[in-house]
Amino acid sequence: METTELVNRIIELSFEKKAHHVVKMDLRGLSDVADYFILMTGDSDVQVRTLAGHIEGELRDEGARVWKREGLEQLNWVLLDYVEVVVHIFRPEIREYYDIERLWADAEITEVEDHA
Repeated sequence: METTELVNRIIELSFEKKAHHVVKMDLRGLSDVADYFILMTGDSDVQVRTLAGHIEGELRDEGARVWKREGLEQLNWVLLDYVEVVVHIFRPEIREYYDIERLWADAEITEVEDHA
């Protein structure tokens, strides 16, 4: 799966499970960590777990394998690393505390809306 296709699919899958405050951060030229971060918020442990499971499961079925995952025990901040694209699923208070958008302020940041 091409990187831009992966980014768009992750965003689409996030809205299927009612993620909110979805942000695409373009890190190309800024970082060797990844080309894109996709940030989203889930309101509860259940929603965070559901978002992570849905994204990982659907992408696995489509041939994209997660390289590394973290945070599934605490469910405050789950990270799904697809190498070129890293998905961050936050609880609201954790997202506010770490303020990733501010830390990567040089990135091109796009708030994404659900058009369903």
